[in-house]
Amino acid sequence: VQLQASGGGLVQAGGSLRLSCAASARTLTGYGLGWFRQAPGKEREFVAALKWSGGATVYSDSVKGRFTISKDSAKSTVYLQMNSLEPEDTAVYFCAAKPRIITSSLGVPSLYDYWGQGTQVTVSS
Repeated sequence: VQLQASGGGLVQAGGSLRLSCAASARTLTGYGLGWFRQAPGKEREFVAALKWSGGATVYSDSVKGRFTISKDSAKSTVYLQMNSLEPEDTAVYFCAAKPRIITSSLGVPSLYDYWGQGTQVTVSS
């Protein structure tokens, strides 16, 4: 599985961005697709994820209510709509994929097998 993330950029606090992650795979059935982020000097942290089959979603507490993860099955693409952005959201955002993952494990980055290249999101105050 290859993942191509895009959509990052520079935005003022309170603004919005939409990240995209295009997946190349024969099928994503049974996969979990997630977004993670890593700020300078910090560990990679979970942001949001969904189960491709069934569509269950999970969010970190820090983004719940502001970010929305969704998918377009026809395009094999996962999106992360980010609203009400804060300077603390500044990081490199990565998408990742994991086959046969259970919902309760979607937030564990070490379980993911495939990673995209990352896209920079910078939120200015």
